[in-house]
This record gives sequence, C-alpha cells and structure tokens, in this order.
Amino acid sequence: MTKPELLAPAGNLAKLKCAFRFGADAVYVGGKAFSLRAFADNFTDEELAEGVAYAHARGKKVYVAANIFARNADFSALPQYFRTLEALKADAVLVSDMGVLSCCREAAPALPVHISTQANVTNAHAASAYAKLGASRVVLARELSLAEIAGIHAENPALELEAFVHGAMCISYSGRCYLSDYLDGRPANRGACVQACRRAYRIQSEGKDGWCDLEEDSRGTYVMNSKDLNMSAHLAELAAAGVVSFKIEGRMKSEYYLATVVNAYRRILDGGWTEALAAELECASHRAYTTAYAFGENRGTVLADGSQEGGTCTFIAVVREYRDGRAYVEMRNRFREGDVLEILSPSGTFGKSVRVADMQDEAGQPCPDASFVQGIYSFPCPYPLAEGDLLRRRRA
Repeated sequence: MTKPELLAPAGNLAKLKCAFRFGADAVYVGGKAFSLRAFADNFTDEELAEGVAYAHARGKKVYVAANIFARNADFSALPQYFRTLEALKADAVLVSDMGVLSCCREAAPALPVHISTQANVTNAHAASAYAKLGASRVVLARELSLAEIAGIHAENPALELEAFVHGAMCISYSGRCYLSDYLDGRPANRGACVQACRRAYRIQSEGKDGWCDLEEDSRGTYVMNSKDLNMSAHLAELAAAGVVSFKIEGRMKSEYYLATVVNAYRRILDGGWTEALAAELECASHRAYTTAYAFGENRGTVLADGSQEGGTCTFIAVVREYRDGRAYVEMRNRFREGDVLEILSPSGTFGKSVRVADMQDEAGQPCPDASFVQGIYSFPCPYPLAEGDLLRRRRA
C-alpha cells in the first residue's frame, strides 16, 4: 500500500515553506479571491507561481482552493483564474459549486479538480457522480464514519479520497453555515466566517415566575462550539478504509502551530503512533480533542466551555543561522539566560534541549534578556541547528 499523502494548510508563502520543511507532502492554499479563508494572507498570482515552483523542485504538490459558493458576478473572472492556475501547473484546484466545476472543466481542461468538503460528499453515489464530471479526488464530509468511508471507496476504487485528520471543526454540516452572515453580515460560504458558533449564547426557559436563563456553567452556554479533530492514533484505519490524503485544517494558524502538528503527523506516518508523539499535539494551542464520527454517532463533540487550551509549550524563537557553535535566532516571545529551550526540528535534533547562556544581541554585545520583539540574539548551542528550526519553552 502506498503511504498516504500528508496535506497541510498554508495561509501564505512562509507557511508553505514551513509545512514542506516539517514534512508535508502537499499543501492547500488560497488565492486572493474565490477561497473560503478570506482573512488569511493568501497568495497573489506571483506568489502562487513561486510556491508551485518551490514545491515542484522538492517533489511536493500545491492544491489551490476556489471553493466559495459562487454568485453570478464571480463567473466573469473565474475562467481566467482557472487558466492561470493551469498555466502555473498547480497540482489541482478545489471546488464545491457545480457551476464552478463546470466552468473549470471548460476553461482549463488540463487542471485536475478536487471536490471540496463543502460539497458534502457523504455517499458513494455522490462520489461517483463527481468522478464522472471529471473530478480526480473528493474531500469527504467530516460527518462520515470509517465504515462509511470504506463503503464509498469500495464503490469508487479509482477515485482518490481525502479526509481531515486534525484541526478545528465546524458545528454546521460540512461547514455550510449562514450564522456568520445573519449575525455579522459576513458570509461564511464566501470565505468571511467570523466563527459566531464559538460565542456564548443565552438560552431562556419560560416558567411561572417568568423567563430564566439556562446555563451550562458560569461562563455561559456554548451549544454550537465544537472540539478539535484529532485522528493521529487512527491513521492506519483511515488508510485501510481507502483514504489516500490526510488533511490538516488551519490556513489561519501560526507557523509554530503548523510546524508542531505537521512534524508530529509526519513522524507518526513514518514510524507509528507513540505516546510521545501524541503529547506533541498538546504543545500548541487547541481545543479539547475528539475523533468526531469516525466510529459512529458521537454526542461528545460539543465543547461546552468554549475555551482553547494554551498548549504545553510557548513558542520562543525561529533559528535564522547556525555558525561557529552559536545559534542565531529571531525572538518571538521573551526569554533570558538560564532558560531551557527545546528544539522543534524535522532533523535528529528534535526534542533536544539547550540552556541559554552567554547570550549576545545582534551587535555582538552581551545581552542576558531577549526582550526586543523579532530581535536577533545568539547563544552557544551544542547541536547543529538549521535555518527554520524552532525553539520553544515548556510551561511550568
């Protein structure tokens, strides 16, 4: 069996390079229009060209999301956009709208098409219909069980199946939500979601003494807030069900989050799940985890308190250079001499620690306190770090 693809989000060019550095086989990105993450940095055509070239030089792939639910006015620009992606040799475009799919097949017939999770593919017949319309891959709805996925694969063995394995979940069916539009005038189905589902809501009951609030706890009622997906312990079962691409959610997430999660999944895919790698997924901020509906109906996906856990580590710095036994790093959070920092790297230095001493600022002057945001600081390190490695500090 071919090892499944590890597919990571990339909200900008720096995140694309970070995802590939830490082990992603492919990334999905958005252009400046037609994508469901309008508030991510996203890519200009020039940045898309650079990203695709960077990926292909390393044997990697780039998929471009054009998965809004289009309006009539969008079709004046969509054909040229698809022709641009075809010319740039993007590895696929993700669509969710039937009209957009038809437009793409006519305008850019050589551009592979993947069907977005927004299309709500929950059965083998829908998957087959999309395949007949020219799609090479379907991103499955997140509401499916492993058994249902296996059934879809059995009926469509030549069609690639992609499934989310990690990250934020929508409370709405496959993310098709109108709440953000209704409350704030920002349509989620066109990329402008404000995550209104994460807010606390008041529920009232009418009794003989009038209306009274019903609350889950003192912080409020979070009836529409979902836990985060984490399928890291079940990748082999997903692969056995026919999934060929494991997708991580998070085009709006930080480089540190991306590096942490991609690194963990890469190592699990290559060497198997361990408790230590499971603990890696606790290092970055996240909500409580769930396996959602992989094993059938699950009423435990709602996150009642609405909060995110801060993670077990604090992101401290990005390594910019290593020479003459010293690490030169760009500060992200304050650190001082005496602090013990842990290395996050795709190399063998991963997990090793170094105690900061003899620290110098960018001018080479002694500096015991790295307090200048994005300042460059150096200190001796016994391990040969590489540009792009990250440093973090364990929380007490």
